[in-house]
Amino acid sequence: MPFDFKKEYRAFYQPKAVPEIIEIPPMNFITLRGRGDPNEENGAYQQAVGVLYAVAYTLKMSGKSGRQLEGFFDYVVPPLEGFWRQGDNGVIDYADKSSFSWVSAIRLPDFVDREDFAWAVSEAQRKKKLDCGKAEFLTIAEGLCVQMLHLGSYDSEPASVALMDEYIAQKGYQNDFSAERLHHEIYLSDPRRTLPEKCRTVLRHPIRKI
Repeated sequence: MPFDFKKEYRAFYQPKAVPEIIEIPPMNFITLRGRGDPNEENGAYQQAVGVLYAVAYTLKMSGKSGRQLEGFFDYVVPPLEGFWRQGDNGVIDYADKSSFSWVSAIRLPDFVDREDFAWAVSEAQRKKKLDCGKAEFLTIAEGLCVQMLHLGSYDSEPASVALMDEYIAQKGYQNDFSAERLHHEIYLSDPRRTLPEKCRTVLRHPIRKI
């Protein structure tokens, strides 16, 4: 059976619906950066997601294109992730989506190196007729974080964030947002096929000891 990151790394992708503190190791991602409302029809965010999946599936199906990746094994493409920012304090105003800065991301298997990545970007651009030139190979080291599973719409996330803030305060930690350490979401549900109240999203915030 294909390797499934969500099942093999349950601590990172299947947390409980209550806050927990966790150490996140460095991981490699396909990423695209941008600004603006993610709900804008055919806007920058939606176009970025299309590019990410084009590159991700080019890597997954590389053998059929004649590219033999050293150490390759069959796998399920990991879920879409997003790192979000509006200011320096980490506070997210869900009513002002046009002011978002975001890094949209899909995790890469460890066997994918930068040379393989560059090939996949070029191949996806050629086959899909997409502008993939802004896709980046990025290693993200989140380190110490608080996370939980949020059940419901994206606009209802503040209730879960409040639980996370209360939990870390009780444990002697505080949020540690910066230009590199951001509000992080992992999308376990497809919002096009899932009712908002049933969407499952991992929420993750960087923290440090007080």
